[in-house]
Amino acid sequence: MASKKVRPIPRATAAEHRILQALWRRGPSTVREVWEQLGSDVGYTTVLKLLQIMREKKLVTRDETRTSHIYRAAMTETEMQAEVVDGLIDRVFGGSASELVLRALAAKPVSPAELQAIRLLIDQADQRPPPP
Repeated sequence: MASKKVRPIPRATAAEHRILQALWRRGPSTVREVWEQLGSDVGYTTVLKLLQIMREKKLVTRDETRTSHIYRAAMTETEMQAEVVDGLIDRVFGGSASELVLRALAAKPVSPAELQAIRLLIDQADQRPPPP
């Protein structure tokens, strides 16, 4: 069985992840717009430097056609979550999604609404044909 090639995902620091969240919420933005989204606890030049680093890491793209450069997240939040989870399953749980789910359910309390959503996903998974 051929192993699935895991695309290395650049790891975002906590500060970079806050910037990604601002870009996901607001959409394509200038440095100033991102800085304003983050609030007063971070300096403008810090945001600028982080965006430059994030561009090198391919976490964001930059449109240089305007005077103020526009930054965009390189992938959607859902795409990043999926890739991170896929990588986590492969690297930490030996390719077993069930081990990840069991560990996640054991780690923190789950609300009744979350349990209902999980049951729905299980029911949907039961309806799919088995993998080859």
